[in-house]
Amino acid sequence: MNRKVVRWRDWSGEGLEHLVLDERPDGVHADSVVVGEADGEVFAAWYRIECDAGWRVRQCRIGRVGHDSPIELASDGAGAWLDGRRRPRHELTGAFDVDITATPFTNTLPIRRLSLREGEASTIVVVYVQLPELTVTTSRQRYTCLERGRRYRYESLESAFTRELEVDADGLVVTYPDLFRRVR
Repeated sequence: MNRKVVRWRDWSGEGLEHLVLDERPDGVHADSVVVGEADGEVFAAWYRIECDAGWRVRQCRIGRVGHDSPIELASDGAGAWLDGRRRPRHELTGAFDVDITATPFTNTLPIRRLSLREGEASTIVVVYVQLPELTVTTSRQRYTCLERGRRYRYESLESAFTRELEVDADGLVVTYPDLFRRVR
């Protein structure tokens, strides 16, 4: 098992995330706690994401500290999703990754799963979870490998939002301009 402990601060320096990432032969497990602020609301949230060995999300739980009813999702790894009661979530069909707004870790999921070579790009659909609201939708995004193992361009195809992400050799964000900085 390969375990990493990573921390990020939001750009303002007020928020903090603590992530424990376990890579095992049978898959990847990420557990994290995020303390942040969005639109003037302070919050604390947690998530657990489980992926298979190919970095395809298989299970995801996201909740807010002090609130009931976390989001529970399961995927077959081929784009079909179920909720915590095993009911189909047809509106999420075609998504392979999860993108949680309050963390840079979820950028690692498509970076690792797609394994793009330098100059390659891929357009994807993700399950998009907004914190602190815990709303779940889908979002179209594009990742372009600028320098393998070092730099990727992230683009939201739903808006004009684009950032160049600096990552380490494991695809974990080091710098996400205007949003997050790695501190451990």
